[in-house]
Amino acid sequence: MRNPGFPSLSRLWPERAAPGPYHAGHQPRGFQPPVSAYGRSAVRAGLPWLEGVLQTSGLAQFGSGSVLGGRQQSPGPGSSDGGNLGPIGGRMHRGGPRFDCTVPSGGYAWWYIDALSDDGAQGLTLIAFVGSVFSPYYAWARRRGAADPGNHCALNVALYGNRSSRWTMTERGVSRVRREPSSLSIGASALRWTGSALEIDIDETCAPLPRRVRGKVRLFARSIGEQSFALDHAGQHLWTPLAPCAHVDVQLTEPAVNWSGIGYFDSNSGTEPLENAFEHWTWSRATLPDSTIILYDVHARTRQSRALALRIGAGGGIELIEPPPIAALPRTRWGISRQTRADAAHGAQVQRTLEDAPFYSRSLLDTHLLGMRAAAIHESLNLNRFRAAWVRCLLPFRMPRSSS
Repeated sequence: MRNPGFPSLSRLWPERAAPGPYHAGHQPRGFQPPVSAYGRSAVRAGLPWLEGVLQTSGLAQFGSGSVLGGRQQSPGPGSSDGGNLGPIGGRMHRGGPRFDCTVPSGGYAWWYIDALSDDGAQGLTLIAFVGSVFSPYYAWARRRGAADPGNHCALNVALYGNRSSRWTMTERGVSRVRREPSSLSIGASALRWTGSALEIDIDETCAPLPRRVRGKVRLFARSIGEQSFALDHAGQHLWTPLAPCAHVDVQLTEPAVNWSGIGYFDSNSGTEPLENAFEHWTWSRATLPDSTIILYDVHARTRQSRALALRIGAGGGIELIEPPPIAALPRTRWGISRQTRADAAHGAQVQRTLEDAPFYSRSLLDTHLLGMRAAAIHESLNLNRFRAAWVRCLLPFRMPRSSS
């Protein structure tokens, strides 16, 4: 996967607010929390679907409407069936993420962080996986029967910069994984929720060229979100925007880089393999002066297509906005289709392809949303391509499994 540096885009970023403490237990205004974020408590049916339609399963759906200022939007006609959803990812502990959430056999949970430096010269993404969704080893284990997600964990680290690019994702088995409510250790790396910040200690080695990645990343959010969104009709795949407006400090010894900038933090979880439910999706997040815009376009195997567009304020308030028009983007070198949504008068352009894989791409966009110019992190995921046998045979070269 290609990780070139990228040009300075500081002109695209709004002035960064000073980092502040997390608001423990903060509830985004407007919606009642459809998925309980605490402990092992019952989860109320009524996941906000992507397009304001009441499905026959009885899940209450939410339409678009302004809720940023605290006014609750009516979910429309229909009622919840009163059922409970199994305790999967996106739960909370001490006002932050809960890392020991139950992940069923064949399922997954991941925690995702990205950030770009204030001067636009450096960037990173970190993804901690329990039941690594892109693991060929996990896929092969599922073919043999029930597979333990805890035996297929990894911390994916991607660094972007002219002289500091790295990419690492080593899978580790259950003996090298420790999960507690406030912490997740995978090999020598670890994520910890301190009650006021998320701290990530990184100690990884790239493959196939063995270059080290060591150091610490700290993420401070201006608010914490507890609301989860169902990405599929059955509610088996959830997405939780935990801290869309965040500040990140990066202090690495290998490579020797230190910087700070605007960051983002979310979580996904599911009860089945990702490729069972979806053919492909695109996702992006863009920072505006007072909020973050998140766009999710999901294409299910049922041939249903859904578009989610959210504006989340620095204080955590959520506004469902009308999805902007589709803006075409060029295909990647692997032929992966890319598109986003942007204001019709301006569209969007790819500033740099950060990662270019056979089934996946991550890009830095110069876009316009709600009449404002913004930089956006964008991803395209093609799960039809991921299912191909030749792709899964390639993955171990970049994603080894540690036997120690």
